[in-house]
Amino acid sequence: MLVRLLRTHLRPYRRLLLVLVGLQAVQAIASLYLPYLNADVIDKGVMRGDTGYIWHTGGLMLAVTVVQLTFAVLAVYLASKMAMSFGRDVRDALFHRVTGFSAREVNRFGAPSLITRITNDVQQVQMLVMMFATFALAAPVTVVGGTVMALRQDSGLVWLLFVSMPILVLALTAVVSRMVPQFRVMQERIDGINRVLREQITGIRVVRAFVRERQETQRFSGANAELTATSLAAGRIMAFMFPIVTLVINGSSVAVIWFGGNRIAAGTLTIGSLIAFLSYFVLILMSVMMATFVASMAPRAAVCADRIAEVLNTDSSVWAPVSPVQGLTTLGSVEFSHVTFRYPGAEAPVLCDVSFSTTAGRTTAIIGSTGAGKTTLVNLAARLFDTDGGGVLLGGADVRTIAPDLLWNRIGLIPQKPYLFSGTVRSNLQYGKPDATDEELWAALGVAQASDFVAAMPGGLDAAIEQGGSNVSGGQRQRLAIARALVRRPDVYLFDDSFSALDVATDARLRAALAPYTREAAVIIVGQRVATIRHADQIVVLEDGTVVGLGTHDELLDGCPTYREIVESQRQEEAA
Repeated sequence: MLVRLLRTHLRPYRRLLLVLVGLQAVQAIASLYLPYLNADVIDKGVMRGDTGYIWHTGGLMLAVTVVQLTFAVLAVYLASKMAMSFGRDVRDALFHRVTGFSAREVNRFGAPSLITRITNDVQQVQMLVMMFATFALAAPVTVVGGTVMALRQDSGLVWLLFVSMPILVLALTAVVSRMVPQFRVMQERIDGINRVLREQITGIRVVRAFVRERQETQRFSGANAELTATSLAAGRIMAFMFPIVTLVINGSSVAVIWFGGNRIAAGTLTIGSLIAFLSYFVLILMSVMMATFVASMAPRAAVCADRIAEVLNTDSSVWAPVSPVQGLTTLGSVEFSHVTFRYPGAEAPVLCDVSFSTTAGRTTAIIGSTGAGKTTLVNLAARLFDTDGGGVLLGGADVRTIAPDLLWNRIGLIPQKPYLFSGTVRSNLQYGKPDATDEELWAALGVAQASDFVAAMPGGLDAAIEQGGSNVSGGQRQRLAIARALVRRPDVYLFDDSFSALDVATDARLRAALAPYTREAAVIIVGQRVATIRHADQIVVLEDGTVVGLGTHDELLDGCPTYREIVESQRQEEAA
């Protein structure tokens, strides 16, 4: 999977890669030429006392060194550019894939794991590309060229290469092979610690409210200890790498000097050739070491590439239609026709044979006990999930056949947990309509009963909003989310228990202002309070995923025991 990922995302940089190969080849050849010139300086200059030859050859060595350094710097620059571009492209591909996922795929991977894959996993593969292009790419030229140049100096010592290289490769391969499982576990541990951190930071108020700081600290310490133990295990294995390399290189150098000294004494080898041979010997082994070091990064990168590919190869269960509907015949109409839905792994469906419809200018309310399937109905209308049976029709067309952009432009969704993005009040309100004017924004805020507190904020529409809307109260956050949907002026409004954080008086004012504003649209309200929904044109009563009542407030009081029970229980609570 690693090779496939590299082949796919490095394809646009083929020319850059070829240039990089050329640069690395030139600097490798230059580095191989220096020991040859050094041998000449010793044998023909120092040994003969020829100062002119020393100066001439030394100048040539200096020029070769300048060429080597120049090409090496260019190679590192281009390698960095290619690696960073590769990382950018992979992150971009992952981001677009993840944003196209339905809630089902997001729940399957989990937000912490997806964040790790887009950040840490991509970084590991990107680092491999960088190290390969910087160090390993020149290794073949150095090994082959160094062997040829060493043969030219003295073929009688080359056998030492064929002894040292296999020993080095086998030893390092044994180390690398033991690192693979540790790296796989390490990425899973990073997922785990990200998950714990995300939960604790997001739920810090709950943690403090229930005085769970000690327990959460222990939970984080446990996840941190697991990651530390895995990292130490991988580090201990990796710690053997450089001592092995040092031992092989130093031992081989001693052998070269030992056997080379005997050949010098026998008159078959010069001092300059021995020094040049030793330089080539070290260059070759160092190249093998760097190639193996880069190879040691490959196991972790391969694990990360598998995790990246798993996301890239996962198709959304909410697929875009091949020939999408580009226009709707009946604006503002929603129909649920024998809808059945089951969450993955659930024993029973959460919705079973649900049927009802609404049209523009009508308000439909959905009420029921917790777990009855109210939010699921809203998610199916917005096509965050697809039905397992039956269908949801918007404007006379099945939502599965409508172009996604058209569908979502026609719907204004206010989720159960309103979320605001970091920025300003204006940027949040313009999220669904970037060209909305100030008049439109203030009008929506007025309907949502949010104009007073927004006007009191420093900057008004340009007041800062922190991530998640953490600098405003729950009720203010809810009203801003309602205003954001109102600015869009869609054909269908989906309020998923969006009035729960409002007091009774604000709730009443908002509903009164909402009626004329949404007169030409269909409104579906999921509510828990009867006071919020009692004036709806029709009320759908859900129980265990089935419709047990459908009608107005008065009709359901007479003919639906479940609804009557809900009304009576809330009356008792108010009386108490």
